[in-house]
Amino acid sequence: MNRYGPAERSLLPAFDRVVVIFNPNSTGKAPELADELRAGLGERMPGLPVAMSPTQRAGHGRDLAREAAAGGGRPLIVSVSGDGGYNEVVDGVMQAGNDDAVCAVMAAGNANDHRRTIRQRPLIEAVVAGDVHRIDLLRLTVGTGSDARVHYAHSYIGVGLTPVVAVDLEKGGKGSFREIVSVVRTFARFRPFSIELEDGSRRRIDSLVFANISQMAKYAVLSESGRPDDGRFEVITLPHTAKWRILGVAIRAATTGLGPQPSATHYGFTTLKPTPLQLDGEVLAVDAGTAVCVEVAPRALATIS
Repeated sequence: MNRYGPAERSLLPAFDRVVVIFNPNSTGKAPELADELRAGLGERMPGLPVAMSPTQRAGHGRDLAREAAAGGGRPLIVSVSGDGGYNEVVDGVMQAGNDDAVCAVMAAGNANDHRRTIRQRPLIEAVVAGDVHRIDLLRLTVGTGSDARVHYAHSYIGVGLTPVVAVDLEKGGKGSFREIVSVVRTFARFRPFSIELEDGSRRRIDSLVFANISQMAKYAVLSESGRPDDGRFEVITLPHTAKWRILGVAIRAATTGLGPQPSATHYGFTTLKPTPLQLDGEVLAVDAGTAVCVEVAPRALATIS
C-alpha cells in the first residue's frame, strides 16, 4: 500500500504520527522507557501525535503493528522491547504492506542485538532528525503452496543450538546466573540435527545461523563483513563435531570473532525431524518433512537509527 510516488514522498515530513508498542508487564524497564519516549517527543516535537499501544498477550505486538501500518499514512512504529518484541513489530508491519511505515526499536530487552549493532544516536535524536533509511530483512518461508507461512526477521534466523538454548532460557529464566545454568544444561544435552538440502544431499549440523547483522547473543561476532543493507545474509555453519570444538567456536566468536563468512541470498532445506527455528529470539516449531526457505528481502524495512 503506497499512495505516494518517490517525488511526493521527498516533500513530506518523515512521519505523521508515532505509535509506541510495549509490554506493560515487562520484567525490564519497557513501561518506564515508553513513558520517557512519549514525554521526550512531546517536548522536542509537540506537534507530532504519539499513541501508546500496550500489548496484552504474547504475539499482540504483531497485531498492533499491523493495524498501525495498515491505517495508512506515514507512521513511525516504535517497539520498546528486546529483539523478540521488535521481531513481532517488524513482521506485523511487513504483513500490512505499507511502504511508508517506518520501524524503530528502543532497547528494553535482554540482548538487544539489533539496536546495539545499528545504533547511531539516541532514539529521540533519530526521530527528531527524521533520517529514514532502508535495510534488508530475512524472509522465512515454511512449507509450500497454500500451506506456506511467511515470517520476517530483522537480525537472524537460527537452527540447532541457537533455538534450543533460547527454549531453555525461557524455561530457566533470564538473568546472569540462570542464563549460565540454562546454557550449560542445554550444551550437555544437545544432539545434532540433519537437514536435506535442495540438491538432495544431507548434512548433519550442530548450528546453522543466517545473519543479517554481524553480532548476536550480546558478545558473539559472527562476521567481519556482514551489513544489514548489502543485499545478502551471512551463513554461519557449524557441522557436527566434538563438543569441545563447539565450545572453542563459541569462545572465538566472543573474543576475536569468527572472521569472514560465506554469504547468500537464498538457502533452502527440508527438515528431517521436528526442528525449532529461532527468529530474532522468537522460537518457531517446524514439523518433520517441512520445506524451509530463507531469502533476503532487499531494502524491505524503512527505519531510523
